[in-house]
Amino acid sequence: MEEMKQETVQTAAVAVVAEATSEVKTEDAAATEAPVAEAKAETPVEAKQDVQAEAAAEAKTEAAETPSESMADYAAELEASFRKISEGDILTGTVIGVSEDGVVLDLRYYAQGVIKAEDMSDAPGFSVLRDVKEGDVIQGTVLRLDDGQGNIQLSRKAASDVLAWDKLKVYLEEKTDLTVKVSGTTNGGVIAYLEDVRGFIPASQLSLDYVEDTNPWLGKELKVRVITVDKGKKKLVMSAKAVLREEAAREKERRIAMVVPGSVLEGTVESLMPYGAFINLGDGLSGLVHISQISQKRIKKPSEVLNVGDKVKAKVLNTNNGKISLSMKALQEAEEKAEADKIEDFHYKSEGNVTTSLGSIFAKMKLDL
Repeated sequence: MEEMKQETVQTAAVAVVAEATSEVKTEDAAATEAPVAEAKAETPVEAKQDVQAEAAAEAKTEAAETPSESMADYAAELEASFRKISEGDILTGTVIGVSEDGVVLDLRYYAQGVIKAEDMSDAPGFSVLRDVKEGDVIQGTVLRLDDGQGNIQLSRKAASDVLAWDKLKVYLEEKTDLTVKVSGTTNGGVIAYLEDVRGFIPASQLSLDYVEDTNPWLGKELKVRVITVDKGKKKLVMSAKAVLREEAAREKERRIAMVVPGSVLEGTVESLMPYGAFINLGDGLSGLVHISQISQKRIKKPSEVLNVGDKVKAKVLNTNNGKISLSMKALQEAEEKAEADKIEDFHYKSEGNVTTSLGSIFAKMKLDL
């Protein structure tokens, strides 16, 4: 019965279009002939040819500026109306009406689409009136070809079950940053919906720091990244930590770029390794003093001259590859050179004073010849 109804309405649509096209052509012809007839009645014989030529030119110009409508102008709409729709098909429509009961869609079809409120979303807190507006584009699965009022009944939830997993897979592959709202908590993490699919964020993926109690996260919006998608098991896992880690890394790179090579920094020895010592410089930054740059004397291991917790000063050698390279040795050499320069300067001044003093003495002396 539904197929017969579609064919009947389609046949009627073709007839209406054909009739409309015929009327348009008839009106165009009448509009073209009217000026000529009027010219014949009102224009003297000697001016007939000029007036007729002018009327013909005007008609031709109007025809060029406003092309006559034809079946081709309705081709797209007709093709859309002629397509066969079956239950289970996924259709795309534009929202043209929103109410507490659901939404109405323009499907570019002879019948409109309707989605009941209960078929829109399972996400907690979802509200048709708040979360849907006219102009939104929505996809839905056909449940019934006729809801009893001539509309096609659809389900957005059913379409999401099919389409959402494909979107989630793309998010995973492209490492897309997304914003979700925590709608529930569990012992091991929190619950959030993405593309109407229930997702899980483990407590270990909520923050860069250890999270023991997940209750304070309820209702918060988080920027997350999809890390696991399994359509067969209906499993969606997301991570806020992955996003936070990258943001922290970018911020660290920015701060490192502001460190000027040649400057002297003060820090605390935070760890000793066989190849050198790591110095905590504060503000989330740390630098490495290679074992060859710890002391002027040759040492076999950093612990010979350093202990964890020691306050030290070091000179910045470079910030290549986002790492801060330090040298305590270079600072020691610079300090020794500065001290040597002071001593040399002191000697120079002292000798100058002695010379001046002796010259003064000799100038005052009277030698017996």
